[in-house]
Amino acid sequence: MNDSQLILTAVAAIGLGTPLIFATVGEIITERAGILNLGVQGMMLVGAVSGFWATFTTGSLFLGVLVAVVAGAAFSAIHGFTSITLRVNQIVSGLALALFGIGLASFLGRAGSDPLVGNPSRAVFEPVFSGGIADWPVVGPLLFGHDILVYAAVLVAGLASYYLFHTRMGLSLRAVGEDPASAESAGVNVSFVRYVHVMIGGALAGAGGAYFSLALVPTWQDDPIGQAGWIAIALVILASWRPWRAVFAAYLFGAAERIQFTLQTLGEPWSNIPSTLLAMLPFVLAIIAMIVLTSGKRARFLGAPAALGIPYFREQR
Repeated sequence: MNDSQLILTAVAAIGLGTPLIFATVGEIITERAGILNLGVQGMMLVGAVSGFWATFTTGSLFLGVLVAVVAGAAFSAIHGFTSITLRVNQIVSGLALALFGIGLASFLGRAGSDPLVGNPSRAVFEPVFSGGIADWPVVGPLLFGHDILVYAAVLVAGLASYYLFHTRMGLSLRAVGEDPASAESAGVNVSFVRYVHVMIGGALAGAGGAYFSLALVPTWQDDPIGQAGWIAIALVILASWRPWRAVFAAYLFGAAERIQFTLQTLGEPWSNIPSTLLAMLPFVLAIIAMIVLTSGKRARFLGAPAALGIPYFREQR
């Protein structure tokens, strides 16, 4: 029963969706502060190469993830500086960082006399439970057949949801994203709140990148994450800027990525569908989601922060 294509696809969807949960929740937190970050792709790649390098050098997965988180946060601080302090166009800043991160990750992977590219990781994440409970029919592989970061991603989404909607700091964060002038009038330091949450978003993007290089593709290559960063940005809209919904949206796109391999095993007529066409499915779904959900007034209805992407000028209060 556990070897059925349905179960295998569901298990794969959970694994493929895990880095998207980290990146999407991080982007939700960033956008709730009113900052649009289109540099998620670059931040995930910087986190991926940093985490892989740390684990390759030390053999420690914990240190690898920690370095990836710090690298993602540091990289996102650049976007915070340009968007919050310099007040440049957030779209331009994000796209520039995405391109810079792609190039930087490729350079770091090939730098030095013993480059990372082509080398396997010295350690990879293994399932927390092996045998016994993980072999139970259906629920075993679905609930217990995963590594610790899969459970950590769900925990992060839960904590982010509680933080946003049930804490005073979360209330301040949402106020900054909706009306920064009113928030500052109430004593909230808008710049501080935005900087902190931009860096939290970058840290989570770095963790998502590390999951690719230390679990899904534990051999360094120039582009181990595909287009996951761009998909994460689309998932924010699909999740209506709510962390818990990001979990289900990420698993949905994980299933869309896996479905091309599943259909090839089912024989005709499914196996006759070109694999390149099936590989487009996640991106087609992302485009459709963004078009449908942002047309007209739907984005605002779904919960998009009112001040999203708008620089805040204190002197214009």
